This record gives sequence, C-alpha cells and structure tokens, in this order.
Amino acid sequence: MIKSSKISRKEFLKASAALAGVFILPAHIALGKSSGQLPPSELISFAAIGIGKQGGQNITSLLSTGMTRLVAVCDAHLQDTEPQKVIAAHPKVPTFTDFREMLDRHGNEIDAVLIATPDHAHFSATMLAMSMGKHVYVQKPLAPTFGQCERLMKMEQKTGVVTQMGNQGHSGANYFQFKAWTEAGIIQDVRKIDAWFGANEILGLRGETFKQYPTDPLPEGLDWDQWIDGAPMIPYSLKIHPRLWRNWYDIGGGALGDWGAHIIDTAHRFLKLGLPEKITAVDRVGVNQFVFPKATTLRFDFPARETMPPCVINWYDGADNLPKVPNEYGDLTPSGERKPVKLDRSGKIIYGKDLIFRGTSHASTLRIIPRDKMIEVYDSLPKFGKEESRYITPGHFKNFVLACRGEETARSPFSISGPLCQVLNLGIIAQRLGGVLHFDRNKKRFTNNSHANTLLDPPPREGWEDYFKMV
Repeated sequence: MIKSSKISRKEFLKASAALAGVFILPAHIALGKSSGQLPPSELISFAAIGIGKQGGQNITSLLSTGMTRLVAVCDAHLQDTEPQKVIAAHPKVPTFTDFREMLDRHGNEIDAVLIATPDHAHFSATMLAMSMGKHVYVQKPLAPTFGQCERLMKMEQKTGVVTQMGNQGHSGANYFQFKAWTEAGIIQDVRKIDAWFGANEILGLRGETFKQYPTDPLPEGLDWDQWIDGAPMIPYSLKIHPRLWRNWYDIGGGALGDWGAHIIDTAHRFLKLGLPEKITAVDRVGVNQFVFPKATTLRFDFPARETMPPCVINWYDGADNLPKVPNEYGDLTPSGERKPVKLDRSGKIIYGKDLIFRGTSHASTLRIIPRDKMIEVYDSLPKFGKEESRYITPGHFKNFVLACRGEETARSPFSISGPLCQVLNLGIIAQRLGGVLHFDRNKKRFTNNSHANTLLDPPPREGWEDYFKMV
C-alpha cells in the first residue's frame, strides 16, 4: 500500500478524475490529514473567466468552500465597475482580457475553471479548458445553441473532467424533494406542466422596435472583439453591454434561456423528458427580428417515456403573461369557497395523476395544492433529511469542488444539464420563427422547417472555428 505522504495533490486529483464513479476516500482522509482548513497543497486551484457581478459572486461562493484558491482572472472589460471590485479583493491575482492567454500562461497551475461570461461566450472557453483537462463550472444556460451543447456533452465524455452548470437550485431542497417524491410515486403520471417567468424588468428591451443594432462609443478598456467571442460581430451599445445583452437573439437567450434552467430543471431530469418532438409558438407579442418578444407562450410536446405518459410543458414569459389555474386548486375560504390561485412572478404548476404541485424556482420546494389536500396527504409524504435540505446556493459550488476532489458526483454535469439547455435552445428558435416546429429526437433535426435547422448549429465567426473542431 502506498503511503499517503507520497501522494501529491495533483496525483490525487488525476486519479479522482480517472476513477469517476468509483468510491474514493475524501482527500483529508486519503492524505492522512486532520479536519479543518486545508493546506495550500490540497486546495483546488481555479481561474475565473468573466468576473462581472455574476462571476464575482461565483468566485466568492467557490472560495467560501474553504477548499479552493483563485490563481487568475479574465474579463474583456477589466476596467468596468464589477470586475474592479474583484481585482481590488484579490490584488495579487494576475488579470487578463483574453482567456486563451490566461490558460496558456497559467495552465499548469489550474485545476478548474469558472466560466461566468454572458451566454454567447460560454462555449469557446469551456471547450478549451476541457481540452486541457480542466474541470469546469459554467453558468447557465450552458450554451446559446443546440449544436454547442451537443459538442460540450461530447467533450465531457471524451475528457472525463468534472462539469457543473450553474443552476444552483439543482443542489437545493427542491432537487432532493423532487427526487424523493418521484421515486416514491408521489409525483407520477405527469401530463402537463405550466412554467412561467412573468416579469420583464430584467429584460428591459423586450418588445422595443429595432430596425438595426444601436451604437454607442466604446468605453475605455473594453476589448469588444474579445467580448463578442465567436458570436456574430455586432456594434457596441449601452443597450447591449453591460446589462441588457440577454435581450438580443444573436447573443442572448431571453427569459427562457435565463430562467428555464432554474424552473423546469428537476421536472426535466426526474421525469426523464429528454427532447421534445414538437414545439409550438402559441403566442408572440411584440415580435422583432433583433430582440425577444415582449411576451411569449410556447408549448413543448414530449412523447411517452418508459412507463410515463406523454407530457406537455407550457412556457409563459412577459409581464402578466401567466397560466390560468383552475379555481378548484385554490385554498378554501372560511365560507367554504375556493380562492383564485395567485401566482408568484416565476414558477410552475405540475399536474400529476392524483396530485397537483406548485413551486417557484431554484431550490424552493414544491407544495401540493389546494392546501387542504396537502394537509390530507402530509403524513404519507417522503421526508428528506437535514443533511440533504441544507444544500442551498453555496451547496452547488461545494458539490462541484467535492466532485473535483473525487468525493461526490456533480449534480448538474453536462450530461444532465446539456439536454435541458437543448430544450431551451429549441424553444428560443420557436420564439424567433413562430409557428409549429416538428423535431426528430433521434436525428436531432427539424422535419418541417429548413430555416430552423440553420439555427440549430450556426457556424462561429471567422477566427473561432477551432473550438468547433475539437470533437
């Protein structure tokens, strides 16, 4: 037996990645160390690409695990307010505007990479990091196109690195509850899910009329070519960067791309929905060729799976664009009447065989509606322990770090989060084109719209092709 003192941190991490799925003792046990703060030699060294507000928060969350250290940061606009806060907090950490230079210069020091850029710039950095054998934590949605998600899943299989998408509720109480209730048959025979994001203050441009891209003077220090990454080149504008990029088809995913992975993730996973066979743009309000509609209603049709019946997901976004919930599911008033169901700004209603479930997003748990039905069945509901329910937002980062160390399995790896994001990708195409789109789940092609097929996997702009050829 090899003595623990001869096992280096790098060797341990390499062995952990190679033996994914095999039980491995935690590092502090395998290496013969006592509990408490880990020594520097055992920390997961990570770099961050995209250190704006989201990236800065993610860096803090990773460091809060006590098992990581930050070795380099990258952002196309280092002089912007939020990146400057990160730089001030970590003044000795090297800074870069080009992630390729950062990975080239510090690759030997890096075990994992955090990627928290805008959605359109996830793919290239993630592919390069994975090709170098680095574990990756990538913000949601995984990638802006169906084809990019497909390549990321293939690269995950090829490299065997740990991957995690940043839908942090997937390490929260809703994850453990949904898993337990599905396995126990409490959630069963689901035929319809209504999901929504009924506010548009985050997507401030939706519904505005644009005949061309707006233009503003480029701020000092912003490397716009690097910011655009492999997406189509568009002019800089304050209506795009730093806050409103999610509105634009060429670089954003709208409300569905932003919130879908937080709202339908557990249903998609534990109901084994996979890819839809039909996507219908039921309604689009404020259609424009550049930005997402002011409001959208979509219908996704999923076929029967294993012993589960066909299922429909109805998606609603836009201010006041909410599903109608039958009054029979409202709570009882003292007079014995049912109150109308008042919906939160985001959430889902899951219509099962015998029970109806209501939830919001992220880690929030489901409750059975109406309330009197919840009370009736409460004692028979499976419970999930405190150790499981403790997982809130920081738990997703801790799960990722422990997976990098070989001590846990990542809960939202690309093999799980990739197909979820592909559902969102297909919905975004329907939002853009309208009508009814029939999709062949095996060939992964639309069968009735050639234009829609060109949007599944559009080529990158010149100079960014290499990342598409890695798998």
